[in-house]
Amino acid sequence: MVDFITVVYLVYIFISLYFLTLYILIYIPNRKDFFTYPKPEKEYSLDMVIPCYNGSETIEKAVKSILDSDYPGLRKVIVVDDCSTDNSYEVIKSLARNDPRVVAVQTPKNTGRAAGAKNYGAKFSDAEFIGFTDDDSYPNKNAISALMGFFNDEKVGVATPSILVRNDSRTFLEKFQAIEYRVIAFTRKLLGFVDAIYVTPGPLAVYRRTAFDAVSGFDEKNLTEDIEITWHIISKGYTVKMSPVARAYTIAPDKWKVWYRQRIRWNLGGIQTVLKYKKSFLQKGMLGRFIIPFFVSSLLIGVSGIIVLLYRWGRTLITNILSTTYSAQNQAAIITLNDINLHPNVLVFFGILLITVGSLFTLFALRYTKLEEGFKKTNAVSLIGYLFVYLLTQAFLLAGSVYEIIFKKKYSW
Repeated sequence: MVDFITVVYLVYIFISLYFLTLYILIYIPNRKDFFTYPKPEKEYSLDMVIPCYNGSETIEKAVKSILDSDYPGLRKVIVVDDCSTDNSYEVIKSLARNDPRVVAVQTPKNTGRAAGAKNYGAKFSDAEFIGFTDDDSYPNKNAISALMGFFNDEKVGVATPSILVRNDSRTFLEKFQAIEYRVIAFTRKLLGFVDAIYVTPGPLAVYRRTAFDAVSGFDEKNLTEDIEITWHIISKGYTVKMSPVARAYTIAPDKWKVWYRQRIRWNLGGIQTVLKYKKSFLQKGMLGRFIIPFFVSSLLIGVSGIIVLLYRWGRTLITNILSTTYSAQNQAAIITLNDINLHPNVLVFFGILLITVGSLFTLFALRYTKLEEGFKKTNAVSLIGYLFVYLLTQAFLLAGSVYEIIFKKKYSW
């Protein structure tokens, strides 16, 4: 009889290979259109909102990256200080004095989350479209222009670019994230071909104002307001588009503790969103029939992975300790030729297959998301570390998320 762990392992392998196969099947018929994007049929008016909390060291560069945009319809850059404890607001007011397009505002009191500052800033916009970026993110000059053409289609509610890690990655953690973000950008575009993009990240997203108002802006109770608003907009019948040509660069955590807190918040926010929209599960539309099942399956992959990993490692460790202790006490050989199993194992075969296909997919994604000149190439050591160390940590993050849920630890920015 097949034991429970074997069943979990096979389910894990099946879901993982299913997703990889799905990506390949989406890519093949759409590969020629991967980098294409429509030009705006008219000059849509756009206001950008930048929430800021203790971002005095990065906010000036973030604002200037928006002001340098080549999109002619940009009217205002609304910078919202969420009652920072540093001199962020002074920096923002200085930027406003130097450029009339910059509007400096401050929330009446600290909202505790980026969603609050975003919603507050949105009140000062009256443009057809409203965009958001973070105080530590830097869109390329053509990033906004490469997004606005999607809105020629009235059904498009939001557009998002490739989100990448900026070029000064020093630590292995930053290098791992640089690879991760490129793979995510590749897969997000693939999901865009089937109208299944499930998040429009904070570093840059542009919303149709009518769609933004239809969902009453960001959910200030959600830890990942960018996921929640995307699902909400999709539930209203809008679609989401993504342009790999448009790029926004963000600062990735360089310390494991900061990275851990960020990823725990992402996981908790994702779980919050699933629970909020659970009634849509398997219902009509892409949200219920694909996006929610896809998102939940992704979480199950992580849970299954950690169960199998801990069980295999634990069983092997305990077996070896007991075997070694018994052999030593009885003065028997610790290992013999009969203990070496060279017979093929179907579970091992599927494991090797998954690792091989996953590695090839990662290499292909990196090749397809070529960086501009001046960016450091991904070296073999970083790539191996990403594939065999960094990806393994995702399962443990889910365990940490469960811990946070049990103890109800609150997060803010």
